[in-house]
Amino acid sequence: MSLWIGEPLVLASKSASRRMLLDAAGIPLILDPAEIDERAVEQSQAAQAGAKEVAVLLAREKALATASRHPNAAVLGADQTLALGTRRFSKPPSREAARDQLAALAGETHELHSAAALVRGGKVVFEAAATARLTMRPFSAGFIDAYLDAAGERVTKSVGCYQLEGLGIHLFEKIDGDHFTILGMPLLPLLAYFRAAGMIRA
Repeated sequence: MSLWIGEPLVLASKSASRRMLLDAAGIPLILDPAEIDERAVEQSQAAQAGAKEVAVLLAREKALATASRHPNAAVLGADQTLALGTRRFSKPPSREAARDQLAALAGETHELHSAAALVRGGKVVFEAAATARLTMRPFSAGFIDAYLDAAGERVTKSVGCYQLEGLGIHLFEKIDGDHFTILGMPLLPLLAYFRAAGMIRA
């Protein structure tokens, strides 16, 4: 017997880690990533929104965009932002940009904000965001190049240039926060909502 009740959840994300988290939790999925201009959304809110609020906004916009193709389904959008003080980071478009990001983050504590939004019937019925604080160890320019060589194109697939479950662990000396938040999903609040809404057996 499955813990999940009803039709599969539509996931408006192409993130492999988010898909893995939900799949491991026994939630059946339909994958339909949203296609939105994330940088345009961020810039439209840059003057008044912090990194956490931007993560929520992006999650909401992804869920709403995909929900237009699944009007009767529960559609989940998710996003993650990284901030070092007031400076926000996006996925680096190139190896050179990744090198610059890592040099800026080395020896510093940054915040990862992971957000999720659920849409049903065209309306946002749930939103949540969680924050983790991660401290990178000081490292040399030589280490950055060796790390970039070893990690390859994966450094351009995530904000901060790392997957903590892989080679990215070599960058850190301290981590404060929920494992699920770091992987890109405020999973525990989301599961609590599913139980309250009768979507998961309580």
